[in-house]
Amino acid sequence: MIGNTLSYISNIVWGPITIVILVGTGIYLTLRLRFIQARQFPHAVELISGKYDDPKDKGEITHFQALSAALAATIGTGNIAGVATAIAVGGPGAVFWMWVTALVGMATKFTSCLLALKYRTIHEDGTVSGGPMYFLEKGLGLKWLGMIFAFCTAIAAAGIGNMVQSNSVADALRHSFGIPKILTGVVIAILVWLVIIGGIKRIGQVASRLVPFMSVIYILGALFILLLNCSRIPGAFALIFKHAFSPLGITGGFAGSTILLTIRMGVARGVFSNEAGLGSAPMAHAAAKTNEPVREGLVAMLGPFIDTIIICSMTALVIITTGLWTSGKSGTPLTALAFNAGLPGVGEYIVTLGIVLFAYSTMITWCYYGERGIEYLFGSWAIKPYRWLYVLAIPAGAYARLVTVWSAADIANGFMAFPNLVGLVGLSGVAARLTKEYLSKRKG
Repeated sequence: MIGNTLSYISNIVWGPITIVILVGTGIYLTLRLRFIQARQFPHAVELISGKYDDPKDKGEITHFQALSAALAATIGTGNIAGVATAIAVGGPGAVFWMWVTALVGMATKFTSCLLALKYRTIHEDGTVSGGPMYFLEKGLGLKWLGMIFAFCTAIAAAGIGNMVQSNSVADALRHSFGIPKILTGVVIAILVWLVIIGGIKRIGQVASRLVPFMSVIYILGALFILLLNCSRIPGAFALIFKHAFSPLGITGGFAGSTILLTIRMGVARGVFSNEAGLGSAPMAHAAAKTNEPVREGLVAMLGPFIDTIIICSMTALVIITTGLWTSGKSGTPLTALAFNAGLPGVGEYIVTLGIVLFAYSTMITWCYYGERGIEYLFGSWAIKPYRWLYVLAIPAGAYARLVTVWSAADIANGFMAFPNLVGLVGLSGVAARLTKEYLSKRKG
């Protein structure tokens, strides 16, 4: 009964209205900031090279470490299972709408992380606390809304960022290697603990090494398959663009979909993958060593591009070029089937490795997000107890069935978006002014 109720509420929270608001906010910010994601893309890439890093600036981690930590949370099972689900249900055209979501989401991520820098709190010991709860309180005077965001963050971290991830890893390792799920859960819990006890500095250090490594391994595997099927790539793009605007009828094992379903699946999976508008990434980017909020906003906007335009596209093209998108499968099994068809005997293990590394990186960063929420609500004393609870929940998540947990975390994740979007729209004028000042100074 509880599971069905939560599932029903989750479907409402993540229904068409939420999707329209998320994408609509991205479009509004794109126009207000005069397509900042296109105009300043080269400068954003330049920033992560370290050219503008200044050790004297306040903060805890570098631009690149902040981006890596945020990507550690977003590059996850959504890049493997989410893309496959979008294509299986919405057809190849759903990929186009994932791209649209990422492109406008770059402006959303830019704004939210810029504001997180401007309104962050720097403590006496040099540590940083920041995120939507702080710019809601300091920028708009809406502390009660910040508290709602913080509470939902702590709940979502324990579910989507923790138990669901460990369950995905345990399932994958049991299927591929026969490893008991409880053993997987215990080992992951230990590995997560070894990182999170060092706070955002250690998370940033680990993420800055793990994220590039895991992304390169996955992308190289996908590129090798695409090279073998290079003659089918133009046809794959043709399918994506053709069916982005026209309903897809029944083809083979495919159940058929309407244009509305195609758009909904593409946008929903895109948002789940890059988290633009949900308010999670600003908490990591707020810790960056910089006194220029606009710079960190520019670094942050690369996140949706890397996550969705690059990595999700790799998954999508492998599924479409291998022709298995009509197989009737969905989620991780579809991606594994497609990779194995492209690289027999090896492809499945690339997907398994991807799930393990992606899920682990997600867990370490989402713990930090949950800590920021708990700290905002109860103070710094609550961080250590929260860490213990977070780690102890990992083996439980690996072993248990998580339908109810997934729905509850899904709802909390959705409720994170609404306060964040209020802050983005309400403070968009501040973001536009700071951006104009920074770009004018840089040009001068």
